[in-house]
Amino acid sequence: MFENTYQDIELTCEDCGTTFVFSAEEQEFYAEKGFATPKRCPECRHARKKQRFSNRKRYTVNCSKCGAETTVPFKPKEGKEVYCVDCYKAAKEQEAAAAPVVEEAPAE
Repeated sequence: MFENTYQDIELTCEDCGTTFVFSAEEQEFYAEKGFATPKRCPECRHARKKQRFSNRKRYTVNCSKCGAETTVPFKPKEGKEVYCVDCYKAAKEQEAAAAPVVEEAPAE
């Protein structure tokens, strides 16, 4: 049987200069997804991602269902319903519960 050819390697973060381990499991995952080898340590990647999301403009709206004031990361369109996090989750759960169950045909 085919054996895993990946081995843990040490990389240097291009932002902070620390050395971090790029594990064999991470390498396999990155290869499966088509991702490039990381250039930053996990802490710097997390900080960079957090910064990108914190810079997004947010819009204040009232939830179409409960009326609570909330913020959303997109500009709401006139006439379109916008929900707070709780109402959105409840609607998604209700939608999932109402979805028809598709059964596979028995194997012959």
